[in-house]
Amino acid sequence: MHWYLDVLKKYAVFSGRARRQEYWMFTLFNYIAFIIAAVLDAVLGTSPVITGIYFVAILLPSLGVFIRRLHDTGRSGWWILFGIIPAVGGITLLVFSCLEGDRSQNAYGPDPKSGYAAA
Repeated sequence: MHWYLDVLKKYAVFSGRARRQEYWMFTLFNYIAFIIAAVLDAVLGTSPVITGIYFVAILLPSLGVFIRRLHDTGRSGWWILFGIIPAVGGITLLVFSCLEGDRSQNAYGPDPKSGYAAA
């Protein structure tokens, strides 16, 4: 759960790097929260209201952690626009998010796995 909260604390931070674990744990908790919001919408009969509010609230943190994940692999955050290309873009971004990050400092900051990386 702390992975989810750590990303929310960095609400609109697009600089720096994010480890694979940080990104994927945030994504997992994000999907769980979205399913809970959808169930609440169905039970309360407020169809897209709760999920819509949740989506808008989580949009910037989701973009931020994904851009930081791209930075960890040595890529610019502008690569996120590659996702616009049907099929190929999404698959490419999925592969990038699964790749191991640079083991040393890159243009976006120190290795987040090292003990002295800034939080």
